[in-house]
Amino acid sequence: MTISQLMTSRPRAVAVFCASSTGTEDAYQAAAVSLGRALAKANRPLVYGGGSKGLMGVVSGAALEASGKVTGVVPIAMVAAGGEASAGSGGKTHVVLGEKGREAVETIVVNSMHERKVEMARRAGGFVALPGGFGTYEEVLEATTWTQIAIHNKPIVILNVLSFYDPLRSLVRKGLEAGFIQPQNESLIVFVDGPSDHSDHQSFDWGSAALDAVDTWRREVSSKPQYDWSKTIDEGELLRCT
Repeated sequence: MTISQLMTSRPRAVAVFCASSTGTEDAYQAAAVSLGRALAKANRPLVYGGGSKGLMGVVSGAALEASGKVTGVVPIAMVAAGGEASAGSGGKTHVVLGEKGREAVETIVVNSMHERKVEMARRAGGFVALPGGFGTYEEVLEATTWTQIAIHNKPIVILNVLSFYDPLRSLVRKGLEAGFIQPQNESLIVFVDGPSDHSDHQSFDWGSAALDAVDTWRREVSSKPQYDWSKTIDEGELLRCT
């Protein structure tokens, strides 16, 4: 795919970044259910990390129950090991091909964690993040970086359930103040905060709010991208800086 195709292609699918655990608050799971249902209702395919436990399982399960299309992307190492888990966690997020009750999930098996992110990004027209841990943070920031340097031109929407992502917003603003993030790039990440009263977060329609944010996001793109991402090193060629 050429850079011009990347910049103009916006598939209807939405990639969701989220945790392989459910977290400590019911509102996190409620937001995942809302998002999965909204995607199915809008006929928007869900692309996610492929697990059936945690918020991964909640959002994908909600989409499946509402007859939505679901695609999971998993590295072969996780399939072979029986799931995704942190060292010492004592449990795994099941990644079973054709798992009972989830036969409708299309599972794409790739070679590495990096290929997982590339495949998810290739299939999606935008990204939505539910609360999560290190893996979710990394996915959000890499997708944002790819928009910033014009690998793609797609929105990154954060569902700030119970103000979970307030520290990330503060970090972005600190980067702006310190001169490490350009002012025009602050809008690369869209924060959806939900109701001001946190007691309403469990019943809020996070899914519709997420899709509204994805669909209304716009960014002016230069007709002359800074980099030509189609360039590759020929086999046997090695670039050296001297």
